[in-house]
Amino acid sequence: MTQTKTLNNDFQDIITGRRSIRYYDPSVKISREEMKEILTEATLAPSSVNAQPWRFLVIDSPEGKATLAPLAKFNQSQVETSAAVIAIFGDLKSEENLDEIYDKAVELGYMPQEIRDMQIPKIKAHYAAASEELNKETVLIDGGLVSMQLMLAARAHGYDTNAIGGYEKDQIAEAFGLDKERYAPVKAANSGYPSVRLPIEKVAQFR
Repeated sequence: MTQTKTLNNDFQDIITGRRSIRYYDPSVKISREEMKEILTEATLAPSSVNAQPWRFLVIDSPEGKATLAPLAKFNQSQVETSAAVIAIFGDLKSEENLDEIYDKAVELGYMPQEIRDMQIPKIKAHYAAASEELNKETVLIDGGLVSMQLMLAARAHGYDTNAIGGYEKDQIAEAFGLDKERYAPVKAANSGYPSVRLPIEKVAQFR
């Protein structure tokens, strides 16, 4: 990422001004505090049953980039010059967080207890019966939504981004010590109501 302007809340400008950048100013750095703000804003994206299956691996250290470099051979300029590369994974066991999410929603008054008690068993039964392919497809769709929101959130903070699909998807999780069987790499009629988001410390880690 490279900074282009100060924080901008003009949505139209954010949408029309976003562009893909492959070479960045290597002197630009993003503090981890601001990165957490960007990621927190990204996690406001919708997800199936609010399971929030996205997991972020923020690669911003020389050591992390050195690990990533051989896995992204055709995107070396982005890896070398950007302030950070954010690898987005989909948690194939995201249903394990449903109790935490729905319990917090009840605590905050976003959801009645009886709705929580009715939905949780049904949702868990669905996950238990769903095929691996269906689960992965759902997680990847949610991952695409949060990826796009992440790029827009970064733009609102004055940073340009570039989505990368050319990397070794079968190796990246293991290279950074993640369970490759659990974390799948992602390439981006009722009234609405507030919803709970997992704390950024639970869904993001820095290397």
